[in-house]
Amino acid sequence: MNVIQTGTGLRYQIVSQGDGDLIREGNVVTLEYEVRLLNGDLIYSSQNDGRKTFLVGRGGVESGLEEAILKLRKNSTAILILPAHLAHGLIGDGNKVPPRATLVYRLKVVDKQ
Repeated sequence: MNVIQTGTGLRYQIVSQGDGDLIREGNVVTLEYEVRLLNGDLIYSSQNDGRKTFLVGRGGVESGLEEAILKLRKNSTAILILPAHLAHGLIGDGNKVPPRATLVYRLKVVDKQ
């Protein structure tokens, strides 16, 4: 397994690189995803909660997701490990993510504009 760690502590593996140019700030991306805790518990997924669409570089998503998305292209699939400080931090999200939780994302970039 070829897992890369960045200086921030984000760990990621690109399973398939997709096509076209790399995603950059200002792109609008749409993801299919699963988010799990380290123990394997599924907490969020596009199947249950709908696809996630966001403007890259404007916040509104975990900072680790913002960092990782810039390494991907349309149709890329990847696995991300977001330590708590790149996810929901000391307090969690007030819903399903507990305090200090590391998150594991499995995602596919289904659209990039």
